[in-house]
Amino acid sequence: MDIVFIEDLRIDTVIGIYDWERRVRQTLSFDIEMAFDNTRPAATDNIADTLNYKDVSKRLIAYVGESSFGLVETLAERCAAIIREEFGVSWVRLKLSKPGAVRGAKSVGVRIERGVRPQ
Repeated sequence: MDIVFIEDLRIDTVIGIYDWERRVRQTLSFDIEMAFDNTRPAATDNIADTLNYKDVSKRLIAYVGESSFGLVETLAERCAAIIREEFGVSWVRLKLSKPGAVRGAKSVGVRIERGVRPQ
């Protein structure tokens, strides 16, 4: 199985359940792994044959930047669904981190996997 990944994609958004969180934008970090067969793009050397990580990143930046969820769990699910449905990805692993949310921790968040992981 080939993996296309995006590491530490930082996006500012409104996220959280507390009143103060609803009044400020916070930076979230995304690590994303997506199953994709890279044999064709490797053979053709054509961007049109790839899972274009720039397109995925731009779509998530637009979506997350305009969102306003209470829970990181909800946002992670929606982002995974966008990747699978709009980019034809059969399996995705998404880690969403919320730096500085808990005193003493570098970051907190969720890691989810959706779809059937190809072998």
